[in-house]
Amino acid sequence: MATSYLCPQDGTRADVSSLTWCCPVCRGPWDLDFEIAAPIRAGALPGRVNSLWRYEEVLPLAAPTTTLGEGRTPLVPLTGTVSAKLDFLMPTLSFKDRGAVMLSELARSLSPARVVADSSGNAGTAVAAYCARAGLPCTVYVPEGTSPKKTEQIRAHGARLEIVPGDREATALAARAAADAPGTFYASHVFNPYFLHGTKTYVYELWEDLGGRLPDAIAVPVGNGTLLLGAALAITELRAQGLIDTRPALIAVQAEAVSPLAEAFRAGAEDLLDGPAGALSPTLAEGIAIPRPPRARAILAAVRESGGTFLTVTEDQIRDAQLDLAARGFYVETTGVACWAAVGGWKDRSVVVPLCGAGLKTGLAA
Repeated sequence: MATSYLCPQDGTRADVSSLTWCCPVCRGPWDLDFEIAAPIRAGALPGRVNSLWRYEEVLPLAAPTTTLGEGRTPLVPLTGTVSAKLDFLMPTLSFKDRGAVMLSELARSLSPARVVADSSGNAGTAVAAYCARAGLPCTVYVPEGTSPKKTEQIRAHGARLEIVPGDREATALAARAAADAPGTFYASHVFNPYFLHGTKTYVYELWEDLGGRLPDAIAVPVGNGTLLLGAALAITELRAQGLIDTRPALIAVQAEAVSPLAEAFRAGAEDLLDGPAGALSPTLAEGIAIPRPPRARAILAAVRESGGTFLTVTEDQIRDAQLDLAARGFYVETTGVACWAAVGGWKDRSVVVPLCGAGLKTGLAA
């Protein structure tokens, strides 16, 4: 069966060669109706390219011309039970490269007039870099207050930068309006499911590095949920291929200041709670300060199905975690330390935390 976009809410389909960035019926994000080519064989992996493209059987695109060598980041023990995957060592210094390479390669194959993206910083820098690699004109929308180091990186890659007054939600709305223009490819890490098929390689790498198994739990910082949903996708695929027997618990971590998903989870809700959005509280974890994530239902369902939970961390915990990791040799941005703040003291089960972005992107928390 041919790969196609599929709306999880109403079953609407669209061809992946179209520039339709959302379901035309409900305006929600797409899923990808995609069948893996063949099961992965662990014995076939040695000798393959040392990037995420080594898992070619389970990816919806062939090895690209736009690769920057993304993937295969180190897995390093921090304590007897907690290990860290160093995704801040990616080409643009964040895990977003896993999905951005998928979006840029898809865009390259469609030859749009322009590419637009919106981001709190890291997705924008990744899309800008990979569009530069692909030779595609790119505009990135970011909210005012985005780290100057991130906006500098976006400009360095040759992308046009649009700074939007207001919060992350206002930025997304501005980008979506631009995405409706004819000939535009919306490189959305939220709405386009190809991004999730890039982030799922995070878990395939864990499976390979741990000798064909996964930890008891996988902790993930969650704003729009792109790493968590990619992880859930990989776990489902690995089980379907008979490569793992048990499902690790997904531990979703949010900043206490902006935690709509944690609130919904604790209330037993299947979607975000109703009510006025109100003014956002400031948080050091700018990368997960998302008040109304479009894939909220899928995120909540994935955590529940895994037997996992939501945890929240305070601003002081974020500051302390950044300093603690730096004292251990890892300089990580404030969003990227949230999981260490939440589960760094766990001793009763094995857990992996992602160190998602480099400290050079934000500097030390004030």
